[in-house]
Amino acid sequence: MAAAGGGDSDGDSEELVLTPAQLIHSLEQAWLNEKFAPELLESKPEIIECVVEQLDHMEANLKRAKRGDLKVSVHHMEIERIRYVLSSYLRCRLMKIEKFFPHILEKEKSRAEGEPSILSPEEFAFAKEYMANTETYLKNVALKHMPPNLQTVSLLKSVPKPNLDSFVFLRVLERQENILVEPETDEQREYVINLEEGSQHLIRYRTVAPLVASGAVQLI
Repeated sequence: MAAAGGGDSDGDSEELVLTPAQLIHSLEQAWLNEKFAPELLESKPEIIECVVEQLDHMEANLKRAKRGDLKVSVHHMEIERIRYVLSSYLRCRLMKIEKFFPHILEKEKSRAEGEPSILSPEEFAFAKEYMANTETYLKNVALKHMPPNLQTVSLLKSVPKPNLDSFVFLRVLERQENILVEPETDEQREYVINLEEGSQHLIRYRTVAPLVASGAVQLI
């Protein structure tokens, strides 16, 4: 069993107990959503911590197993698969931070009290350092050689935002009713659709972003 922490309505921490299979499934869901979403999603530090602990536990069990046992090879492949998913998930998040760092930090700065952070403490430190290094590099390499009136640059305006209007494939995990779909052309009008459980759709990300965050749909 693994315990993933969470907050309750009283502000006290509570633990959601997951089986190893449920924990790995949660990691895979977070990985696929992060991989296919155009924006950086909410950080999942509890899941990451529990997966690392689970990997350590699995490796300890392997050391006690008999050599030559077929189960050892199977378990070793499973450990490598989980490590790949975990590394890919974290690498994907770092790539998005590097790509959209001014907007991510601005969003973090304007986050309401009690609203979950999209960055882990380590990611937040990385984003701030990356922004500081970028500003220093631009100043030393280019800006100081420009006329005084051109020696400042707004990274928020210079770095493109995530394209929330890009289209994504998804699978519906929980039935959703009355989803408002924005028109794609001026000739079209807004319309409402229902998303049936188990159905798959190609749809604008902005329309389903809240459903991705809540876990009602899975990006694929």
